Amino acid sequence: MRILAKDCLLLFSLSLVLTVSSAGAQTLLVVNQGDSTTSLIDAATGKLLAAVPDNTPGVHGHEAAVNADGRYAFVPIYGSTGVGKPGIDGREILVIDIAARKVVGHVDFGHGMRPHMPLLDPASGMLYVTTELDRSVTIIDPKTWKIVGAVPTGQKESHMLVLSHDGSRGYTANVGPGTVSVLDMKARTTLGVIPVSSSVQRISISADDKLVFTSDVAKPQLAVIDTATQKVKMWVPLPSQGYGTAATRDGRWLLVCIPAKNQVAVVDLKSMQVARTIDVGKAAQEILLRPDGKLAYVSCVASNEVAVIDLAVWKAEKAIAAGSAADGLAWAQ
Repeated sequence: MRILAKDCLLLFSLSLVLTVSSAGAQTLLVVNQGDSTTSLIDAATGKLLAAVPDNTPGVHGHEAAVNADGRYAFVPIYGSTGVGKPGIDGREILVIDIAARKVVGHVDFGHGMRPHMPLLDPASGMLYVTTELDRSVTIIDPKTWKIVGAVPTGQKESHMLVLSHDGSRGYTANVGPGTVSVLDMKARTTLGVIPVSSSVQRISISADDKLVFTSDVAKPQLAVIDTATQKVKMWVPLPSQGYGTAATRDGRWLLVCIPAKNQVAVVDLKSMQVARTIDVGKAAQEILLRPDGKLAYVSCVASNEVAVIDLAVWKAEKAIAAGSAADGLAWAQ
């Protein structure tokens, strides 16, 4: 059979389309503390595409962020232990090429920092990462992989970070001190420190930037912080101690991980009460909302999986297998 030039062109074009489509597939990233890997999962099928090793013996990452074009993932290597505990201090961020499915570079801080929560700011284009031992949030240019500055938090154990939607304000959950630092991300200064409890964990912000949420580690309750007054406005009772949280895009609901009950609690942000609970895997940790707002992904550290919640019916429709001690989540469009 003779293949004409126009047929070759058609075959080449089809191949190109398939390649681009594959490269542009939606990928769920799961950072697995237990086996020191980052799982790259086809979000549509739940199929594991690759498990990229940290390649850093004795230490592991906890969280991940993806740059604007979805090409690179940034995985800070926290260390060998948990927050506030003795152990090896991590000092770098690994850069993963998502399409190539391998580590292609790193950002070296020069000394132990326990870098933890990375967050890409769409407004400035900068990558922020909490650097606990320096009591700061370090600023990195995601295009050059270079450190370009820092914002002091004024507190130790600044573990998690959330930004206002315009990128002007940052809020860190300072675990051991039980406080939240309020940061001016443009001026790179600390605006204030909000006392919350004897210890806190995780942090999120409402769709309108008026409220910040963090879980009280001492009691089964959620602190609701008014960003205008920089004070705790109220407390929301929870079925058990809360952990990771995430607000829905419509501003109506807040999802809260309840690790001890293997559940996610759904808080009605109008009544400020738990409206329902959803059964998920063991020891729910972190919640990631899909960009279209239809699904929520919940990492379950004790069952090595990610629960997928359909937000239209408030039910976990399936579970995606991940690595050992699945924790941090990120999305590549």
